[in-house]
Amino acid sequence: MPAPAHTFHPSILREYDIRGEVDKTLSAEDAYALGRAFGTFVHRKGGKSVSVGYDGRLSSPGFAEKLIDGLTATGMDVTAIGLGPTPMLWFAVKFLKTDAGMMVTGSHNPANFNGFKMTLQKEPVYGGMIQAIGDIAAKGDFYEPEKPGFINSVSIHEDYIKRVMDDYTGNDPGTKPLAIAWDCGNGAMGEVIGDIVAKIPGKHTLLHETVDGTFPNHHPDPTVDKNMVDLQKAVRENRCDLGIAFDGDGDRIGVIDENGDILRCDTLLALYAAEIIAERPGAPIIGDVKCSQVMFDEIKRLGGTPVMWKTGHSLVKAKMAEIRAPLAGELSGHIFFADKYYGFDDALYCAVRLINIVARAKGGLSSLTKHLPKTHSTPEIRVDVPEEEKFKIVPQIIAAMKNDKNVELSDIDGIRVKNADGWWLVRPSNTQSCLSVRAEGNSPQALASLKAMAVEELRKLGYDLEFEQ
Repeated sequence: MPAPAHTFHPSILREYDIRGEVDKTLSAEDAYALGRAFGTFVHRKGGKSVSVGYDGRLSSPGFAEKLIDGLTATGMDVTAIGLGPTPMLWFAVKFLKTDAGMMVTGSHNPANFNGFKMTLQKEPVYGGMIQAIGDIAAKGDFYEPEKPGFINSVSIHEDYIKRVMDDYTGNDPGTKPLAIAWDCGNGAMGEVIGDIVAKIPGKHTLLHETVDGTFPNHHPDPTVDKNMVDLQKAVRENRCDLGIAFDGDGDRIGVIDENGDILRCDTLLALYAAEIIAERPGAPIIGDVKCSQVMFDEIKRLGGTPVMWKTGHSLVKAKMAEIRAPLAGELSGHIFFADKYYGFDDALYCAVRLINIVARAKGGLSSLTKHLPKTHSTPEIRVDVPEEEKFKIVPQIIAAMKNDKNVELSDIDGIRVKNADGWWLVRPSNTQSCLSVRAEGNSPQALASLKAMAVEELRKLGYDLEFEQ
């Protein structure tokens, strides 16, 4: 009997993935229907096999089981790799040469959320593709094979660790062993971190490495400063050379230098760029629109080609493939290496590449960034707006400012307004009913002026913006 149509809650079909609140907007029935819809989608693209993994959330094993049932019902052969970080699943797709991959993960969302990330062998699944998958389910337009697919459970753990360590150079002449603190935030990276540190010389301090879907110690989002306090303390108390943090599913990185100070991910991207551009002069390096102007200027100074692009890990991966960029990153901590690696966001691989750099440095990690200009910036501010209004606001700002000769406007993703003092950004979120706002100035006074400009432009449109003091 053909499977019945299934309509997903409209809030869960996001730009880059599918994500919702467990048993409220996202259920086991959704997981099964998604398996059938994605299996149909892959079949119609000529595919036959899907790798599936899941993170440490309490609902993830059950969701994975239902997802696999849905996939095999459409004839997909499933390789189940079990518990682990999202990058291990992306690796499995490449290593095992399956036609697609699905990861059950809520990423850095609260413990009562979960979701699904998807990829094809050679391209990410996002935007219109996700909507198309939703349409397949809503119409009940599922592929009905003559016989179901089979399930093969495999451990990819050792192969993944070996591949990440293939590019480790910390044992080369002229390098030094390091003291490193690691904070897994009780997320899925805890499943593999022990095997990694056993292969890296030096002293290691592990924090919250036990996988626990309730996240009892702190929220697994390294871009929020309060979630980095434990790691900062560990670095200082153990006199570490650096600290490394992961988000809940291990595709985003956070870094602490030897002084216990947070290294923003656009600064980190500039460090990686220096190494790559030395070997590939002129190489295009991508940063999202939230990244510091300092980073783009540094890439240019180093002899690379800075490319500003839209926010969103799937959008960045697609742009990387289009222009063959060896490196890309977002302020949010997604960093993508296509230099010696696959081009997907893997925080563990990023950590190994950073360790290589610090192990060769004559000074500490902070010495590698001290030449960069010091700027003053805001965190990312979110302004709640009605969903039906959020995409109308940026065109109104552009219309109001297009004749201002004192500013440069970039509409790559939202509106980024640049002048002699710095820049400010307003962009509609692809995942929430809000605007994302950020500003960066060359001095405290410059930042104040830029913030006032952003506040005034939104005030004209009837929205109140308040920056943290």
